[in-house]
Amino acid sequence: MVPGYRTIAKFRKDNWKALKAANREFVLVVRELGLVGGEVVAIDGAFFDGNASKASIKTQRKLAKRLAEIDREIEAYGATLEANDRAEAAPAPAGRDGGGGDGEDVTQKVAALMAKRANVQADLARLEESGERQLSQMDADARLLSKNGQVVAGYNVQIAVDDKHKLIVASEVVNDGNGQLHEMAKAAKDALGVETLTALADTGYYNGNALKACEEDGIVAYVPQAKRTARLQAQDRMSHEEFAYEATANVYRCPAGKLLSPTEGRKINGGRSEIRYVSRKADCDACALRARCLSAKTPTRTVYRWEHEAVLERHRARMTDAKAQMRRRAELAEHPFGTLKCRAGYRHFLVRGFDKVRGEWSLMALCHNFTRVLSILGLDRFMAYLAKRRPNWTILLVTVLAVIVDRLQTCRPRLRAKIRPAFDCALQSGRKKFLPSLEAKPIAMEQAARWVSLRSTHPTTVVPAKAGTHNHREWLWRTQAVAAEHITNACG
Repeated sequence: MVPGYRTIAKFRKDNWKALKAANREFVLVVRELGLVGGEVVAIDGAFFDGNASKASIKTQRKLAKRLAEIDREIEAYGATLEANDRAEAAPAPAGRDGGGGDGEDVTQKVAALMAKRANVQADLARLEESGERQLSQMDADARLLSKNGQVVAGYNVQIAVDDKHKLIVASEVVNDGNGQLHEMAKAAKDALGVETLTALADTGYYNGNALKACEEDGIVAYVPQAKRTARLQAQDRMSHEEFAYEATANVYRCPAGKLLSPTEGRKINGGRSEIRYVSRKADCDACALRARCLSAKTPTRTVYRWEHEAVLERHRARMTDAKAQMRRRAELAEHPFGTLKCRAGYRHFLVRGFDKVRGEWSLMALCHNFTRVLSILGLDRFMAYLAKRRPNWTILLVTVLAVIVDRLQTCRPRLRAKIRPAFDCALQSGRKKFLPSLEAKPIAMEQAARWVSLRSTHPTTVVPAKAGTHNHREWLWRTQAVAAEHITNACG
């Protein structure tokens, strides 16, 4: 019997919170096993295609462009109708019939264009009313995400990976391209149950407010700042970085040694309150560096300082010698995504909507952590731990293990040939070691019977080499469905 895709989709929709809870529970398990360091995490994100096409997602710019095109077409047809009217009004030459077939056809086309125009205007009104920037027809939560010139119609998956064994300790699915530095670092800190944490991220996560929030929550962030003064340097112009701040006097000193004093009032820039520092016009007029500092029509130099700039100064001081941390970040954060995409062929979501997508990702993250734990500990040690922690989980986890390992390794025959004998040996050992103590427990024996049934009704299937095909998607559905069923039984 093959699980129906509608049943699986409904399961994910109704139980996505439980699946996320299962992820958190498994993090507690790896904490008890000592498989997480709890000191350093790397944060990264990846765009995954959703179950929607790029054409099905409309932006305000696209809608406005389409509206303009429709208006031009309507004007062109209007001119055609006027030409037909003039032709009909003129006396027809002898022997020719002045039929109006073409005019009727144009009228129908204009009516169709007017209907399209009304639909586009309705979409624009929906965008304005909702405050969103994009409108998706197929998947209401999918968005167009752009990175390095590539556009994806889908979701942004954010993860926090522990430094010790590259296990995912926190994850989230969002539909915007912004970094989630503080949110992911805080989630990882809570999951690990530590007082302080070091978070490593790439340039895309640099944000002053996020760094401030991390500092307030006991998180030491290492995030490189994008270099945005290259154009000024190429023009031999001075950037604001060349102006030194003197905290005791609360002034800036320019490269020529003159002072820039604070003014009253504040400037709100991107949610940040900034203080304005301005130089004296007399100093700038007599300065030998004026040509490199100001344009011909600008009388004075202005520098803006965030009211919490001290946070950024402490961060810049940390980043002066952070090359090792940045190399470590790449090693940690890229590992889970590479494993899931290259080994499991998991590159796009199979369901639609935030709830179902988050449930699907929770299953994949759990499977990644589960296989990593088995690779680190081995089956015997993991089974022994489960027997101590909760005995009736032992047979149940063997069931899930059998399904996941079989299906993940079928696409790698050589690797499967190496793993299968060791797995069978460990499985038999686990039976001999744990079954006698579980014979008196009906739940455990029922799970054992279900395991035997599962092995007979779900034989190993060959996964196509090309991910994204129909058979490959069906394989993913089956694997996740069977794992989800038994995880739910365990939690129950």
